Amino acid sequence: MAAYWVDILAIGFFVLEWTVYAITLEHTAYGRDSLSARMNVYREVWVRRMLDREARMVDMQIMGALQNGTAFFASTSLIAVGGALALLRATNEALAVLGALPIDLKTSPALWEIKCVGLILIFVYAFFKFAWSYRLFNYVSILLGAMPPVEQRDTAEAEAHVIRTTRLFEAAGRHFNRGQRAFFFALGYLGWFISPWVLFVTTAAVVIVTWRRQFASNAWRAMG
Repeated sequence: MAAYWVDILAIGFFVLEWTVYAITLEHTAYGRDSLSARMNVYREVWVRRMLDREARMVDMQIMGALQNGTAFFASTSLIAVGGALALLRATNEALAVLGALPIDLKTSPALWEIKCVGLILIFVYAFFKFAWSYRLFNYVSILLGAMPPVEQRDTAEAEAHVIRTTRLFEAAGRHFNRGQRAFFFALGYLGWFISPWVLFVTTAAVVIVTWRRQFASNAWRAMG
């Protein structure tokens, strides 16, 4: 263990940064001003305006596009899991390639396999998030189909339906965001295959890029 203290610190830093970023974005007052939080406002606006429309085919087409995008990412997650499993199986070949490089990137077979297992777990987590998000979008589609007619838009039943639909809609978006976040951090995790010092840098880079998109991007300012 003493020989791998830098690796332990690097992966601890990776997990800590991911956890702190996720908690800050989803469970703090600061996170309630993020781009995702601002978009949640318009999810409710969309659902409420549906009550004023008799024809809702366009709304269902938009929902279908959201489902297709989620399904694409879920399928990509499974492909990524397969690639990570192939990387785990090719441990000896990978170590031979690293040993032939002009810079010292040698690592033990056990540590290489641990790195591969960690990558597999990240992609499995992403798949579960995307798959659950896809299921939630299906439920939202059902609720949109059950939207009260225009003449009942001012009733208590219509208001309750808007609230439950919006909450389920937000949950679907939240799980989709978690799956995408796992993809981003998986890219940072790849730095560990080079060096634990590189993992420090790539993790920090991922946090900076994702934070900027949520709190300082042109899209964030446009939704302000």
